[in-house]
Amino acid sequence: MHAHRISRLMIAGLFTAVAVAGCAPRVFSDASGIAIVGSAPAPVEEAPPPEPQKRVEVRENKIVINEKIQFEVNSAKILPVSHDLLNEVAKVIKEHPEVKKIEIEGHASAEGTDAKNQKLSENRAKSVLKYLTKDGGVDKSVLSAKGYGETRPIADNETEDGREKNRRVEFTITEQEVQKTKVEIDEKGNEKVIEGGK
Repeated sequence: MHAHRISRLMIAGLFTAVAVAGCAPRVFSDASGIAIVGSAPAPVEEAPPPEPQKRVEVRENKIVINEKIQFEVNSAKILPVSHDLLNEVAKVIKEHPEVKKIEIEGHASAEGTDAKNQKLSENRAKSVLKYLTKDGGVDKSVLSAKGYGETRPIADNETEDGREKNRRVEFTITEQEVQKTKVEIDEKGNEKVIEGGK
Protein backbone atom coordinates (compact mmCIF):
# COMPACT_ATOMS: atom_id res chain seq x y z
CA MET A 1 0.00 0.00 0.00
CA HIS A 2 2.80 2.35 0.93
CA ALA A 3 4.69 1.55 -2.30
CA HIS A 4 1.54 2.10 -4.29
CA ARG A 5 1.13 5.61 -2.80
CA ILE A 6 4.75 6.48 -3.52
CA SER A 7 4.44 5.44 -7.16
CA ARG A 8 1.28 7.58 -7.53
CA LEU A 9 3.10 10.56 -6.06
CA MET A 10 6.02 9.98 -8.41
CA ILE A 11 3.74 9.82 -11.45
CA ALA A 12 1.96 13.02 -10.36
CA GLY A 13 5.31 14.74 -9.89
CA LEU A 14 6.48 13.54 -13.28
CA PHE A 15 3.36 14.97 -14.98
CA THR A 16 3.85 18.25 -13.16
CA ALA A 17 7.49 18.44 -14.29
CA VAL A 18 6.54 17.67 -17.89
CA ALA A 19 3.74 20.26 -17.81
CA VAL A 20 6.00 22.93 -16.35
CA ALA A 21 8.79 22.11 -18.80
CA GLY A 22 6.28 22.25 -21.69
CA CYS A 23 5.18 25.75 -20.67
CA ALA A 24 8.64 27.15 -20.29
CA PRO A 25 9.79 29.62 -22.97
CA ARG A 26 11.96 28.22 -25.70
CA VAL A 27 14.99 30.14 -26.88
CA PHE A 28 16.41 29.47 -30.34
CA SER A 29 20.06 30.20 -30.77
CA ASP A 30 20.14 29.67 -34.54
CA ALA A 31 20.58 33.07 -36.26
CA SER A 32 19.59 31.88 -39.75
CA GLY A 33 16.25 33.05 -41.16
CA ILE A 34 13.46 31.06 -42.71
CA ALA A 35 13.26 31.35 -46.49
CA ILE A 36 9.78 32.24 -47.82
CA VAL A 37 9.24 30.93 -51.33
CA GLY A 38 6.99 32.82 -53.77
CA SER A 39 5.86 36.41 -53.97
CA ALA A 40 3.69 38.36 -51.62
CA PRO A 41 0.09 38.80 -52.73
CA ALA A 42 -0.68 42.07 -54.48
CA PRO A 43 -2.10 44.68 -52.13
CA VAL A 44 -5.86 44.98 -52.32
CA GLU A 45 -6.76 48.22 -54.03
CA GLU A 46 -9.51 50.09 -52.30
CA ALA A 47 -12.20 51.50 -54.54
CA PRO A 48 -11.96 55.28 -54.76
CA PRO A 49 -14.66 57.08 -52.80
CA PRO A 50 -17.63 58.10 -54.94
CA GLU A 51 -17.53 61.64 -56.24
CA PRO A 52 -19.84 63.95 -54.36
CA GLN A 53 -22.96 64.88 -56.29
CA LYS A 54 -22.52 68.12 -58.18
CA ARG A 55 -24.84 70.94 -57.24
CA VAL A 56 -25.24 72.04 -60.87
CA GLU A 57 -25.10 69.71 -63.90
CA VAL A 58 -25.88 70.00 -67.61
CA ARG A 59 -28.02 67.04 -68.69
CA GLU A 60 -29.49 66.82 -72.20
CA ASN A 61 -32.10 69.60 -72.26
CA LYS A 62 -31.79 70.74 -68.63
CA ILE A 63 -29.41 72.47 -66.30
CA VAL A 64 -30.17 70.49 -63.17
CA ILE A 65 -29.67 72.04 -59.75
CA ASN A 66 -29.54 69.57 -56.88
CA GLU A 67 -30.47 72.21 -54.29
CA LYS A 68 -33.42 74.56 -54.16
CA ILE A 69 -33.15 78.27 -54.75
CA GLN A 70 -34.48 79.84 -51.56
CA PHE A 71 -36.77 82.87 -51.54
CA GLU A 72 -38.40 84.91 -48.80
CA VAL A 73 -41.90 83.56 -47.99
CA ASN A 74 -44.50 84.77 -50.54
CA SER A 75 -41.81 86.91 -52.16
CA ALA A 76 -39.52 86.88 -55.20
CA LYS A 77 -36.56 88.10 -53.11
CA ILE A 78 -33.73 85.57 -53.32
CA LEU A 79 -32.25 84.70 -49.93
CA PRO A 80 -28.47 85.24 -49.58
CA VAL A 81 -28.04 81.52 -48.79
CA SER A 82 -28.77 80.81 -52.49
CA HIS A 83 -26.33 83.33 -53.97
CA ASP A 84 -23.49 80.79 -54.04
CA LEU A 85 -25.71 78.27 -55.85
CA LEU A 86 -26.73 80.86 -58.45
CA ASN A 87 -23.08 81.86 -58.93
CA GLU A 88 -22.37 78.21 -59.70
CA VAL A 89 -25.28 78.11 -62.18
CA ALA A 90 -23.83 81.19 -63.93
CA LYS A 91 -20.38 79.56 -64.05
CA VAL A 92 -21.78 76.36 -65.62
CA ILE A 93 -23.75 78.34 -68.22
CA LYS A 94 -20.60 80.27 -69.20
CA GLU A 95 -18.59 77.02 -69.40
CA HIS A 96 -21.06 75.61 -71.96
CA PRO A 97 -21.09 77.94 -74.98
CA GLU A 98 -22.98 75.29 -76.96
CA VAL A 99 -26.02 76.15 -74.82
CA LYS A 100 -27.61 79.05 -76.70
CA LYS A 101 -30.99 79.58 -74.97
CA ILE A 102 -32.27 78.73 -71.49
CA GLU A 103 -35.75 79.26 -70.12
CA ILE A 104 -35.85 79.93 -66.38
CA GLU A 105 -39.10 78.36 -65.18
CA GLY A 106 -40.84 79.43 -61.99
CA HIS A 107 -43.22 76.90 -60.39
CA ALA A 108 -45.56 77.18 -57.40
CA SER A 109 -47.57 74.88 -55.15
CA ALA A 110 -51.38 74.86 -55.15
CA GLU A 111 -51.56 76.92 -51.95
CA GLY A 112 -53.29 80.25 -52.53
CA THR A 113 -55.15 81.47 -55.60
CA ASP A 114 -54.18 80.55 -59.15
CA ALA A 115 -53.55 84.21 -60.02
CA LYS A 116 -51.31 84.75 -56.97
CA ASN A 117 -49.29 81.60 -57.71
CA GLN A 118 -48.92 82.54 -61.37
CA LYS A 119 -47.63 86.01 -60.49
CA LEU A 120 -45.28 84.70 -57.77
CA SER A 121 -43.78 82.07 -60.08
CA GLU A 122 -43.23 84.70 -62.83
CA ASN A 123 -41.58 87.13 -60.42
CA ARG A 124 -39.29 84.43 -59.00
CA ALA A 125 -38.16 83.38 -62.49
CA LYS A 126 -37.46 87.05 -63.33
CA SER A 127 -35.49 87.50 -60.08
CA VAL A 128 -33.27 84.55 -60.98
CA LEU A 129 -32.75 85.94 -64.51
CA LYS A 130 -31.81 89.33 -63.05
CA TYR A 131 -29.34 87.76 -60.60
CA LEU A 132 -27.67 85.60 -63.28
CA THR A 133 -27.20 88.54 -65.66
CA LYS A 134 -26.35 91.27 -63.15
CA ASP A 135 -24.32 89.36 -60.56
CA GLY A 136 -23.41 86.20 -62.50
CA GLY A 137 -22.32 87.86 -65.73
CA VAL A 138 -24.46 85.67 -68.01
CA ASP A 139 -25.36 87.21 -71.39
CA LYS A 140 -29.00 88.33 -71.20
CA SER A 141 -29.67 87.07 -74.74
CA VAL A 142 -29.19 83.48 -73.51
CA LEU A 143 -31.91 83.68 -70.83
CA SER A 144 -35.67 84.07 -70.72
CA ALA A 145 -38.01 83.80 -67.72
CA LYS A 146 -41.50 82.32 -67.50
CA GLY A 147 -43.85 81.52 -64.64
CA TYR A 148 -45.97 78.37 -64.76
CA GLY A 149 -47.79 78.86 -61.46
CA GLU A 150 -49.20 75.58 -60.16
CA THR A 151 -49.78 74.02 -63.60
CA ARG A 152 -46.77 71.63 -63.58
CA PRO A 153 -46.59 69.89 -60.19
CA ILE A 154 -43.94 67.23 -59.63
CA ALA A 155 -45.35 66.05 -56.27
CA ASP A 156 -48.64 65.73 -54.39
CA ASN A 157 -50.03 69.14 -53.36
CA GLU A 158 -51.95 67.46 -50.51
CA THR A 159 -48.83 67.16 -48.32
CA GLU A 160 -46.49 69.86 -47.05
CA ASP A 161 -43.50 67.93 -48.43
CA GLY A 162 -45.17 67.74 -51.84
CA ARG A 163 -46.06 71.43 -51.84
CA GLU A 164 -42.46 72.29 -50.93
CA LYS A 165 -41.16 70.22 -53.89
CA ASN A 166 -43.57 71.99 -56.24
CA ARG A 167 -42.20 75.43 -55.24
CA ARG A 168 -39.12 75.46 -57.43
CA VAL A 169 -37.11 77.05 -60.24
CA GLU A 170 -35.93 74.95 -63.19
CA PHE A 171 -33.61 75.66 -66.12
CA THR A 172 -34.68 74.21 -69.48
CA ILE A 173 -32.31 74.40 -72.44
CA THR A 174 -34.42 75.44 -75.41
CA GLU A 175 -31.61 75.79 -77.95
CA GLN A 176 -28.13 74.32 -78.18
CA GLU A 177 -25.55 73.42 -80.79
CA VAL A 178 -24.96 69.71 -81.20
CA GLN A 179 -21.38 68.72 -81.94
CA LYS A 180 -21.05 66.10 -84.68
CA THR A 181 -17.84 64.15 -84.89
CA LYS A 182 -16.77 61.58 -87.49
CA VAL A 183 -14.30 59.03 -86.19
CA GLU A 184 -12.23 56.50 -88.13
CA ILE A 185 -10.88 53.34 -86.50
CA ASP A 186 -7.65 51.88 -87.89
CA GLU A 187 -6.69 48.18 -88.10
CA LYS A 188 -5.19 48.32 -84.57
CA GLY A 189 -8.44 49.63 -83.10
CA ASN A 190 -7.19 53.19 -82.55
CA GLU A 191 -9.68 56.03 -83.01
CA LYS A 192 -8.86 59.07 -85.13
CA VAL A 193 -11.13 62.09 -85.45
CA ILE A 194 -11.30 62.91 -89.17
CA GLU A 195 -14.11 65.43 -89.12
CA GLY A 196 -15.72 67.59 -86.47
CA GLY A 197 -18.26 70.35 -86.58
CA LYS A 198 -21.75 71.51 -85.82
